[in-house]
Amino acid sequence: MASWRSTALAATWEPDEMDTTKQQIMELVEGFSIETTPGSALKIPDYREHLRVGATVSVTFLPGSDFADTILTAKRLKDEGFVPAPHFAARSIPSKTVFEENLKRLQGEVGVEDVVVLAGGVSEPLGDFDNSMELLETGLFDAYGIKRMGVAGHPEGSQDIPATHAHEALQWKNAFAQRSDATFHIATQFCFEAAPIIAWEKAIRDAGNTLPIHIGVPGLATLKTLINHAKACGVGASMRVLTRQARHIAKLLTVQQPDRLLIDLARHKAANPHSAIAKLHIYPLGGLRRSAKWTYAVQDGDFDLVKNGKAFAVTRDIE
Repeated sequence: MASWRSTALAATWEPDEMDTTKQQIMELVEGFSIETTPGSALKIPDYREHLRVGATVSVTFLPGSDFADTILTAKRLKDEGFVPAPHFAARSIPSKTVFEENLKRLQGEVGVEDVVVLAGGVSEPLGDFDNSMELLETGLFDAYGIKRMGVAGHPEGSQDIPATHAHEALQWKNAFAQRSDATFHIATQFCFEAAPIIAWEKAIRDAGNTLPIHIGVPGLATLKTLINHAKACGVGASMRVLTRQARHIAKLLTVQQPDRLLIDLARHKAANPHSAIAKLHIYPLGGLRRSAKWTYAVQDGDFDLVKNGKAFAVTRDIE
C-alpha cells in the first residue's frame, strides 16, 4: 500500500497503487446523496433523467420559502422512486404548532422516513425555535415515524455559531441519538480540501462523537460560482484553494471538479478505519444534471488517475 503523508498523496505511484486508490475513491462515492430545491424542481421534468432510482435526495428549505413547496417536491421525488429527505430549518418555523402541522401534513401526503434538521440560515429566529436541538427535543420526529435524521456539522466553523457551542451541540446530538428511535448522521457544509475536514473529524471523535459523517462536497460549477457560494455559506480555510486560482481572471469561468478532495478523503478513510467519515453528500451548485453525471461516472469507475495520482479525469461524456 502506498505511504501516506498528512493528507497529500505520495509523489510517485506504481500501477497497483493507482488501482488501489481508484477503488478507494469508488467506495467513498458509492451511495452518495444529493440535494435539490423546490425552485430547481420546477426546471427538472423528471429526476430519473439525472439520478438513479433509490437515491436519497435532500429537499433544501430556503429562508422565506413555503413548506408546502417542500412537501410537493418530496412527494414528487418519492413518486419517481427516490428517498426524499426534507430539511427542517428551526429558525424559520414560527411555532411548535406550525412545526407539528407541517410534519403531520408531510407524513399524511408523502410519508417520509428521512429528514435533515438544521438551525437554518437566518440571523434571527422567526418564532419559538433558535436551534435544531430545540426541534429535536419536542419529540415530534419520533412521534411521526422519522427513522433517519441528519444533523449539522461544520468542519470549518459556522458564521452563526461559536466553535465551542458547535462542539457542545454535537455532544448533545450524540446523547440525544441514544434516546431517539431514529438513527442519526452528521451532514456537513461543503468544503474544498480535505485537511480541515480530517482535523475536525478527529477533534470531535476525540471529544466523543460516534455519529457517522456525510461530508458535503461541491458539485461541478465554475470557479466564480463556487467562490460566491462559499462566501454566502461561510466556508473557511479550504476556500484558499479557490482564491489561489481566482488570481487568474481567466479561470473564473472554468468548471471545477472536486477530484483532489475525493482522492485525499478516500486515502485518509482507507488508512484510518476508525474515522467516522461514511458517505458523501453532493451540493450541485452548478446544476444537478452535470454534478450527478460526473459523480455517477466516478462511482462507476469511469475515470483515470493523472498527475501521479494527484488528480483524476472522468472518461465519460458528462455534457
